Amino acid sequence: MSGKKSAALRSMPEGWRAAVHDYVKTVNQAEIAMKTDGLSGVIADYGHLTRMSRRLSRLEERDRLRGAFPARQESRARLLEIGTTRERDGEVSVRLELHFKRSLEQRGAGYAEERQEIERLRLAQTDGRWRIVRIEPEIGELRDGANGGPEHDAGQQDDMLPLPQAAKSVSAPYINYDLLPYFNQHRPGIPYRRDLAAAYADRWWNQPNSAYETFDVNCTNYVSQCLFAGHAPMNYTGRRASGWWYKGRVGGQESWSYSWAVADALQRYLSTPRSGGMRATPVDAPWQLKLGDVICYDWEGDGRYGHNTIVTAFDREGMPLVNANTVSSRHRYWDYRDSYAWTIRTRYRFFHIADLF
Repeated sequence: MSGKKSAALRSMPEGWRAAVHDYVKTVNQAEIAMKTDGLSGVIADYGHLTRMSRRLSRLEERDRLRGAFPARQESRARLLEIGTTRERDGEVSVRLELHFKRSLEQRGAGYAEERQEIERLRLAQTDGRWRIVRIEPEIGELRDGANGGPEHDAGQQDDMLPLPQAAKSVSAPYINYDLLPYFNQHRPGIPYRRDLAAAYADRWWNQPNSAYETFDVNCTNYVSQCLFAGHAPMNYTGRRASGWWYKGRVGGQESWSYSWAVADALQRYLSTPRSGGMRATPVDAPWQLKLGDVICYDWEGDGRYGHNTIVTAFDREGMPLVNANTVSSRHRYWDYRDSYAWTIRTRYRFFHIADLF
């Protein structure tokens, strides 16, 4: 087993930057050993140490039960922001992007899973030494609603009017308004291209496609893009509370359905039987899923689904590996027990997307 240090922070000078470098290196070692023992000398946030220790324990138990053995762990880091508090005041806050890549072996075969997480660190200097005194993970899977704003109620009636005629030219390439009568009444029997959906998911898992809006909470927008890349047809209604469609922004106005961009709304859309268009069948277990199918996550078990992923590969046991956004993830094991969002109350819904539309 081996670990690779963060390349992005190697050139950092002494001081608080060196403390951040040591933190990234030690986190990488903790992910390899599945223990947080070495972190107590680097950080003084014992609440986060407990949180991380529990997450690593879940990960270790899961790997053992799956017969999967970590062979290599790589960690990279990038400073996204530096707070306004100056170093000379003895306190600094930073926003840090961590990129983890785990290589695993399972029953004679190997695969790699990746994820990008963002943390806010607060560092303080005491007796000439910089230490991390506060760590706040940005747990993107817990956030719902498009663009980080108020949560949308997918069940309410929306007052959005059909888009004006002047907006027609903005719609390309997603909706051609001159062809709208035929768009929603397409020729039946078009196959769902699962390979294309998965290929799109792997192409854009850690960077936005500029052809679409990118939200602060992007998981469902990303999954919808993947489904559409697999030739799932939009159901354009012009009203945000119905259909499944994307138009973009017109004159500063949001133009997409709740089901396109909000986690619980997509779950409801997939749960609703329909005779045509993009549709899905709920199944009972993850091993019943295929490439390009969708998993929805209810972290608190209260019926509110706050995260969605798309199946992009399978392990040697035939269990799905998934891609996601907000916390960008590639070929991550489907159950998300390695996420800070996971709780013992977590419930899942598994949707098999129709083979023909």
